[in-house]
Amino acid sequence: MLRHVKKMIESGHPPMPIASLLDFKIKSAQLGQAVIELTMVDDHTNSMGTLHGGVICTIADTAMGVAFFTMLEKGESLTTLDLNINFLRPVWNGKLLEVAKVVKKGKVTGFVECDVVDESEQLVARASSTYMTLTDDRARRRMVPGLTEV
Repeated sequence: MLRHVKKMIESGHPPMPIASLLDFKIKSAQLGQAVIELTMVDDHTNSMGTLHGGVICTIADTAMGVAFFTMLEKGESLTTLDLNINFLRPVWNGKLLEVAKVVKKGKVTGFVECDVVDESEQLVARASSTYMTLTDDRARRRMVPGLTEV
């Protein structure tokens, strides 16, 4: 499915509805890896004026999902089994990169990690997730026309 992700990047269109809502972009993808970029805006902040942790978590989850998706075969989909994140420093403004890498992909499950770094390459958060590969009817039910293919 790496080919499909690269097509999404080349098209310049938001790859999924949440990307339009939060205005982030998939910057690159390789087999088992993905990088997403977010430019922080006021709408992303919490009541203290820093980037909301839910925004960081959502984009890290997306980066990890894209990284795992690049390793799937045609007709397969995925679902998140668990998601963990540690926030290490506040973000007041600027851009973030979410750099995700598949650590282990088995036949049924896989483990992915994501480092979230700011413009000065300081680690802002670290996330990890376990994914399940879905096949057959379970995969077809999760396909989104125009975004994923069977």
